[in-house]
Amino acid sequence: MAKKPDAKKSAKDDGPKKSLVASNKKARHDYHIDDTWEAGMVLTGTEVKALRDRGASLLDGYCYVERGEVWMEGVHIAPYAQGTWTNHAARRKRKLLLHKAEIAKLAGKSSEKGYTVVPLELYFLGSHAKVVIALARGKKEWDKRQTLREQQDLREAQRAIRHRELV
Repeated sequence: MAKKPDAKKSAKDDGPKKSLVASNKKARHDYHIDDTWEAGMVLTGTEVKALRDRGASLLDGYCYVERGEVWMEGVHIAPYAQGTWTNHAARRKRKLLLHKAEIAKLAGKSSEKGYTVVPLELYFLGSHAKVVIALARGKKEWDKRQTLREQQDLREAQRAIRHRELV
């Protein structure tokens, strides 16, 4: 008699789970996203604990390359509530961890006129804090209006389809 496979053993192992801490919706509204990278972050202990409490904001954040290293500034990670005198500064600059080839490509592209590097998402992948950074070009005002109009048209079309299915 054949044994049935165990549900736990037969389930596909997808690896560590991704838990989102913060996202930068404003960046997607203000910029055309050309390329993205996933980078690790160098953090202190209280920063990690504060991130686990979901205390972060990416709105004013930006990244730059300096002497072969990528730095992220303007990102607000709230001070840890149970932190003591060892608590971190909320808006300090943080080093990002990328491969040399990725840093070289990022440095070359970001030095071109009109390009900037912005953080899009901050999350935990298992126990590691990660950030998705993007090479972006600024949108003009009419681009933003056109994007909003396209989103509104799509919503109206989906609403009409849903109404048609109900009738």
